[in-house]
Amino acid sequence: MKSKEFIDKDIYLGSEKIGKVRDIGIDTQNWKVTHLEIQLTKGAAESVLGAKKGGVHNMLSTSALEEGAALWTEKGLNIKVPKTNLHAYLQPVVEK
Repeated sequence: MKSKEFIDKDIYLGSEKIGKVRDIGIDTQNWKVTHLEIQLTKGAAESVLGAKKGGVHNMLSTSALEEGAALWTEKGLNIKVPKTNLHAYLQPVVEK
């Protein structure tokens, strides 16, 4: 897939939409994709991070997308990690 096919695609945990892909994080020393920058929905931001507003951006580790843990569908990206563990794959966006 091309990177532009990921941008603005919805992200789901099961049938629940939790956000959209906004950008792709790359480790320039190893030239590997390491994270997807995602914009969480208000509900996901509150339930996963305790944030009281929507539009929260976080970096989703690609380890949440390992074989068998994620599926690309016509709707977007479906992640198969438990919602209670999602916070372990997220980190704040760091601007450089």
